[in-house]
Amino acid sequence: MSAATPTVPVVLPSWAQVGKRRREHIERVVGLLERWAVQMELPDDEASRWLAAGLLHDALRDAPEPMLRALTGERSLPAEILHGPAAAVRAEQDGERRPDVLDAVRFHTIGSPSWARTGKALYLADFLEPGRKFLKAKRAAIARHVPDDLEAAFRECVRLRIEWSLSQGGELFPETVALWNAVR
Repeated sequence: MSAATPTVPVVLPSWAQVGKRRREHIERVVGLLERWAVQMELPDDEASRWLAAGLLHDALRDAPEPMLRALTGERSLPAEILHGPAAAVRAEQDGERRPDVLDAVRFHTIGSPSWARTGKALYLADFLEPGRKFLKAKRAAIARHVPDDLEAAFRECVRLRIEWSLSQGGELFPETVALWNAVR
């Protein structure tokens, strides 16, 4: 099984708003999460939570900003980070009740120091999925390490994501700083 090809069907919720490229990204994230779950021999319930988080995380990535702001009630955060919180709201409205899935989806772009393994796995898979063009060798090495030591891989991924964000002129949100302080 390829890290980019899930064996489970990737069926987005009816409310999803994603284009072809975003759907392909979601499929690669789900494929990576599925591969790790198998390699780590996760219980079915935990594997199901990982796959649900992967499926939902970018379900509203291509939604219009007014819709994202209406769903979240958020007026001050940048639009590009609202799709996670909006997808979590919409998933909960649709019946998702697992707190670790909702928190993983809600904070997948900025991180959360209070995540369970579901959030950590999604954060890893979202950044490490093989379709991204930058830092390919570094990201692939971390991805290979996840089944052996998720915590060490997560710590390295948080560091790399922060470095990458800063090198691209990105902003560090308070949750991201708190996450770094929690893992270093």
